[in-house]
Amino acid sequence: MALLAPFHLTAVNLAKASENKMHDDAVARRFGFEGGLVPGVTVFGYMSHLAVTKWGRAFLERGLIEARFLTPVYDGDSVVVTAEEAEDGIEIEVEARGTICATGRAALPEAPATVALADFPVTEPVPERRPVDGRSYVPGGWLGTASYTLTEAGLSNLLAGLSEKHPIYAAEKLAHPCYILQLMNKILMDNAILGPWIHTSSTVRFIAPAAATDGLTACATVTGNYERNGHRFVELDGLVLANSDTPVAHCQHAAIYQPRRSTRSRIRS
Repeated sequence: MALLAPFHLTAVNLAKASENKMHDDAVARRFGFEGGLVPGVTVFGYMSHLAVTKWGRAFLERGLIEARFLTPVYDGDSVVVTAEEAEDGIEIEVEARGTICATGRAALPEAPATVALADFPVTEPVPERRPVDGRSYVPGGWLGTASYTLTEAGLSNLLAGLSEKHPIYAAEKLAHPCYILQLMNKILMDNAILGPWIHTSSTVRFIAPAAATDGLTACATVTGNYERNGHRFVELDGLVLANSDTPVAHCQHAAIYQPRRSTRSRIRS
């Protein structure tokens, strides 16, 4: 049974100038794609719209959202995001070009997640990035932290790029959920010099909303590093903090950090 009105938008590749050249048309085509990939964090932003529409601020305070990116969304695609009722929340799908590009679910637990700060030590950033190799993402090891400071102007630009018109962000000056995964991507990239790579899935449990001008910091440990079907995968368990001391989200984050040359336009292995 349909639960919420579908969210229709035109996709925009917000990362054409990114260091990750999988968002560049020419490079992505060498890996078997039709063009540069719209970032997974952008698609995650589309998915979060329906969860915030359903639960409002409460979702940003204690919500749970899972996302798996299956096939690419490209710049200019007509995208529709739908949600259907599930036993414990909503099931979400993202469709473009007649194909399901991402799936996930969202829920509203009764209470925020409880996370001990001592379990996520804030380490020093990596002093010098080196080309990715077998020492870059060692399971059980802690990555150097990554951080950035949000701005209201940056939020306004992000909302425009996401076609996000929910009034809560501008009215309450709250950070968009997309920023959480952007920071998880940043910690991955700040700890090694990567070639083209692909975000494959994420689970985010919100603990508190971040403000549009907060400084955000990510701490993460490596929980997986393995090869499957010619791809090298990395999995992270991370905590995002606001202003160095307030937990805002607990995240599991996965990526193909060394993709095989031909992906046949599929992201999931």
